[in-house]
Amino acid sequence: MNPAGLMVAEKLDQVPGILREVGVDVWLLFTRESHAVHDPSLDLVVGTGVTWQSAFILTASGDRVAIVGSLEMALMKTHGHYPEVVGYVGGISDDLRRVLARLDPKRIAIDFSESDPMSDGLTHGMYLTLRRILGETPYGDRLESSERVVAALRGRKSVTERARIRKACEITVEIFDRLTSRLRAGLTEKQVAALIMDEVQALGGPELAWTAECCPAVFTGPESAGAHAGPTDRVIEPGHIMNVDFGVKVEGYCSDLQRTWYFLRPGEDRAPEEVARGFDVIVQSIRAAAAAVKPGRPGWEIDRVARSTITERGYAEYPHGTGHQVGRAAHDGAGGFLPLWERYGNTPNLPIEVGQCYTIEPRLTVERHGIATCEEIVAVTRDGCEFLSRPQDTLYLVR
Repeated sequence: MNPAGLMVAEKLDQVPGILREVGVDVWLLFTRESHAVHDPSLDLVVGTGVTWQSAFILTASGDRVAIVGSLEMALMKTHGHYPEVVGYVGGISDDLRRVLARLDPKRIAIDFSESDPMSDGLTHGMYLTLRRILGETPYGDRLESSERVVAALRGRKSVTERARIRKACEITVEIFDRLTSRLRAGLTEKQVAALIMDEVQALGGPELAWTAECCPAVFTGPESAGAHAGPTDRVIEPGHIMNVDFGVKVEGYCSDLQRTWYFLRPGEDRAPEEVARGFDVIVQSIRAAAAAVKPGRPGWEIDRVARSTITERGYAEYPHGTGHQVGRAAHDGAGGFLPLWERYGNTPNLPIEVGQCYTIEPRLTVERHGIATCEEIVAVTRDGCEFLSRPQDTLYLVR
C-alpha cells in the first residue's frame, strides 16, 4: 500500500473509537463531483475522489460501506479501504436506505458545521438531497453535525503524522537558513519570494503548503500588508524588518512557519534597541504560550497567555488568533489558540488534546521598522507540548 493509502488506513482505524466516544452510531459522508467541490474528510477516510453521488458509511462497531456509482466500484475495491462496496446505476436512494435500515443507527453524523470549515464539506444541495432520500424513513431526523468526530480524527495526529509534519518543518527551516545568506537591501518582496522558490527547487521541489500566490508571503517595512497577502514590488531598505510566512507539504502533511530578519543600516552591527526588544517579546510570548499548553485546557486560555505577554509590554493587540491546528492542511480546522471573538464561533472553547499540532504565531509592530513575528509548530503531549519546528530564538541580521 502506498504512503497515502497507509495514512487512510491508519485514520480509519481511529474512527470506531471516536464514534463510540462521542456517542454517534454512524458517520455518513455524502458527496459528488469531489474534484470540483471537495469534502476535506475524503482525504482522511476515503483516499480518492468520486463523480456520481456517493455515500461512505462508517460505524461505531467498525463497519465500512461505500455506495458509489457502478463505474467507480473497481476504483473503490482497488483502494481496499471499504470491505463492502455497493454499486448503483439509476440512483443511490434505494441502496442508501437499505444499508441504513440494516444498520439502524440512532445518531448519524454528517459533514456540516457552523464553526469548523473542515467539518463542513457537505454542500447545501447535497444536504437537501439527503433529507429527501431519507424523508420517509426514521433516519432523516437523526442527522447531526460531525464536527466532534472530524475534530478528533483530524486533530489526534498519529506518530506517523507528527513525523511528517516535523519533516516538513525541517525542510522549511533549511530553506530559511539557506535564504539568509542571499539577502541584501535593495531586493523587492517578489525577488525574495523568487529566491525562496529557488531553494525549494534546489531541495527537490516539495509541494507548497498553500496557494502559490501567498506562499511564500514576504512582508517588509512599516507599510507592508503584514499578513495574508502576496509579495509586492516593495523594496527592502536598510532599517526594515522583513518577515516571511511559508510552508511545504511532505507526504500530505504541512508546515506553516514564519521568520523575521532585520536589515542593518550603514554603521550598525546589531539591531536597534526597539527592534531587538520587539523580537525578544515575540520569543517570550511563544515560550509563555508553549509552557501553558496542557491537555484539557480550552484554546482561548493559551491565546490569552500569548496575547497578554504582548499587550502588557506596551504593544497593540494583534488582530488574529495566536494559533491554529496544522496537518493535512496548513489550517487544519477545529479548535485553536483563539480569542473569544464572534468569527471563531465555538472553536476557542474546544479542549486541547494529546496529539494535536498547533502553530503559535503572535505578532507586534515596531514603529518605523515593520512587523516582528515568528510562527512555530508544537505537538501536544500528555504533560504539555514539544516543538516540531526548530524555534527562531535570535533575530536574523542582514548586512
